[in-house]
Amino acid sequence: MTESPTDRRQTLSFESDRGSSRSRWVAGGLAVAIVGWMGSGYLLSSKDPEPVAAASRTPKAVSVAVRRSVAEAVEQIFAAEGQALPDRDTPVRAETSGQIGEVLVKMGDDLEAGQVIARFDIAARQSDLNRAEQERDRAQREFDNATALVERGVATVDRVAQARATLAAAQAGVSTAEEAIRNTEIRAPFAGRLESLDINTGEYVSMGADVGRVVDNTPLTISIQIPQQSLRDIKVGQVAEVAFITGETSVGEVQFVATSADAETRTFMARIEVPNADGAIPAGISAQLRIPTGEVTAHFVSPAILSLDTDGTLGIKTVNPENVVEFHKISIVRAQTDGIWVAGLPDEAQIISIGQGFVNDGETVDPQPDEETANIPALQKTVAAAPQAETPTGAGGQIITPAPDSGVPVAANVEPAE
Repeated sequence: MTESPTDRRQTLSFESDRGSSRSRWVAGGLAVAIVGWMGSGYLLSSKDPEPVAAASRTPKAVSVAVRRSVAEAVEQIFAAEGQALPDRDTPVRAETSGQIGEVLVKMGDDLEAGQVIARFDIAARQSDLNRAEQERDRAQREFDNATALVERGVATVDRVAQARATLAAAQAGVSTAEEAIRNTEIRAPFAGRLESLDINTGEYVSMGADVGRVVDNTPLTISIQIPQQSLRDIKVGQVAEVAFITGETSVGEVQFVATSADAETRTFMARIEVPNADGAIPAGISAQLRIPTGEVTAHFVSPAILSLDTDGTLGIKTVNPENVVEFHKISIVRAQTDGIWVAGLPDEAQIISIGQGFVNDGETVDPQPDEETANIPALQKTVAAAPQAETPTGAGGQIITPAPDSGVPVAANVEPAE
């Protein structure tokens, strides 16, 4: 059988070459090297990196200026505004009708109680009185005659009774005529000043018409309104310092405090009596009152150091002995032109006076005395470079203090805090 060319085909082999086994050794060596390199991290401990300095990880404490404050006893004052009212203010009215015969005083005169201000023309009333007196005399004679006749037995008792009734009517007529004449005199109801006089001689005046006004401003009475929360602090008999808008000052006494509130304002009316013996202080002017209500322990601070907590609470930040910031809720006890008195702080406190807006409650700070830090540029730069706390939505507020030499409140800004 003859072989075909395909049967004679032979497979090539390089095993007999001198370099055929070298490639296998190279590949195996590379595989072992790679495995050894990858496993070296598990078998050999790597050298620990040098530790980073603790100072580079811990942020530097923010420097703040602090001022030592010691609480003092402060007198609490209730302040209010009112109007000086006269003790008595009464219109003078005519008690009858007719023409004015004469006016005896002028507007502005000081009157005594019962002093005659003016008189009506009494000609007609004098005639009425004369007629009434004559009728009384006639009735008296008839009564006397009837009585005498009864005693002699020639008259009845009924005649005497009728004569007695006629006499009584005549006497009443005389009294009425005399009263009419007395009413023709317009008199001052009490001692005071004649503030107005609206009549002239010869003028006709109707009964009940106002002809003038008498005012008694010795003493003065000042009416104020007390809010509900201050009612318990005001008592009858308390002393009140009074400053009038005209510049005069005086000392009064609480005479009355209402026990029911006004339905619209929910305030209680109180009256303070102020001596005014010489009448120098006019009625109707405005007045400011200060009523001492007790003492409380408080610190005197500047309104600029006040802060607001995250919930809007007004307070002051202090530094405790461990240099940790503490936020204290405060209440304003008294306001002055140069600062405010606040309660709510410890008796002794290190108050943050510079930098309170850049630190929060619980943070550690680097406190510096206020006297020394006032001129240290480094501290000011540290405070300025410190990250500012986020201001909560709606933060910000005001503290009310009185303006100098007046009782008008002035708003001082309050710095919001974290």
